[in-house]
Amino acid sequence: MAAAADAKPRLNVPPSMAAALRLDPQPPVGSRRLAEPPRTPSPSSSKSTTYSDRFIPCRSSSRLHNFALLDSPSKDDTPYSRLLRAELFGPDSPSPASASASSPNTNTNTNTNLFRFKKDHSAATSPFAAADPHSHCTAGSGDTAASPHKPPRKVPKTPHKVLDAPSLQDDFYLNLVDWSSHNMLAVGLGTCVYLWSASNSKVTKLCDLGPRDTVCAVHWSREGSYLAIGTGLGDVQIWDSSRCKRIRNMGGHHTRAGVLAWSSCILSSGSRDKNILQHDIRVPSDYISKFSGHRSEVCGLKWSHDDRELASGGNDNQLLVWNQRSQQPLLRFTEHTAAVKAIAWSPHQQGLLASGGGTADRCIRFWNTANGNVLNSIDTGSQVCNLAWCKNVNEIVSTHGYSQNQIMVWKYPSMSKVATLTGHTMRVLYLASSPDGQTIVTGAGDETLRFWNIFPSVKTQTPVRDIGLWSFSRSHIR
Repeated sequence: MAAAADAKPRLNVPPSMAAALRLDPQPPVGSRRLAEPPRTPSPSSSKSTTYSDRFIPCRSSSRLHNFALLDSPSKDDTPYSRLLRAELFGPDSPSPASASASSPNTNTNTNTNLFRFKKDHSAATSPFAAADPHSHCTAGSGDTAASPHKPPRKVPKTPHKVLDAPSLQDDFYLNLVDWSSHNMLAVGLGTCVYLWSASNSKVTKLCDLGPRDTVCAVHWSREGSYLAIGTGLGDVQIWDSSRCKRIRNMGGHHTRAGVLAWSSCILSSGSRDKNILQHDIRVPSDYISKFSGHRSEVCGLKWSHDDRELASGGNDNQLLVWNQRSQQPLLRFTEHTAAVKAIAWSPHQQGLLASGGGTADRCIRFWNTANGNVLNSIDTGSQVCNLAWCKNVNEIVSTHGYSQNQIMVWKYPSMSKVATLTGHTMRVLYLASSPDGQTIVTGAGDETLRFWNIFPSVKTQTPVRDIGLWSFSRSHIR
């Protein structure tokens, strides 16, 4: 026994290090027994709380009512419930009655729970949290915590540039402004057509129709090289913008041609004579077909992006949809109660068509041309003069006349307002979009053209900054 007491440690270390490490001799094999786990004293018997070495926190001081785990549907206190509660939360866990009777402000000095399934009334809350009753979720619900709302996109409220456009007519049925894919703006002023380069602000006089005629419509081809001009005498002219030379003059209308629409090599023209003519620039004849379906002046024309359908609006309050192979309209919508000039096809969804009515209607309506159903109708409160869909984001812009003369940006399909822009003092009758889809230009009878940066770019999805291309000075178009 003495030899066992004087036994050396099993680790072969120097005596000085063994003394520093305080290595105790191993007990004999015969006397080895299982050591009892250390007992954790109850918080009631000690002022300080002791935790075990298994990293299980003591829950006796936790606010278990925040977890809704102590609440049972029947609020019963059966022996089974007490046993289960003791096994889960320890012998010192409160009963459901005591938990519900306890004040929510008790134990305010304890740490905040990591996982809160109920709203903690004792914690400091934001002044904005009380306004949202659904800002928290309860145990057992399938709702997740409300994520912070994305801040709305900021749209500049003032135009980037203003151009004076003398003799820009205040006529609801004309279409005198268009923007080409080559970044060239065409504007019809009286008897003349002017070209304004957005790259260098250079102004070029394209043509003068003379004192007996007037410009009623301008529209660029999709390639941006040719400009079609509708005249007051009913002619449709095609000009080469690079050479400032007229290459075609096509007749067929008996009176003014106020609206034009390109589809590849086909140019459609609408007139006050109620007809729509299809001009093929590859053949020598003036037109190849005529669509007769409106009972009054045709003031709106738009080809779909796949060139399969042509939408036309007229002063007879009708919206018609055509194709190249039929002499009768495929669809006829009569829900509008005023002239339909504003027409736009969605670039994001095939067969989605938007149209706007005049002063007596004031509504933007959305149609599914695949089945002929109306999808939605929004009362804007003002005469709808133009519609244009953004190709970068699923938003649509509308310009208005009586009585607000405003420009409105909408998010589709919710039709929530993104921005409302004002500045024109008369009806905003003309609208065109830049090639990159970020900027629009609007024209009104107040003889001004205003450039607005309202849409984000395709890549960044953020508002475009002024990089010096536009100046805030006021310039003249001629």
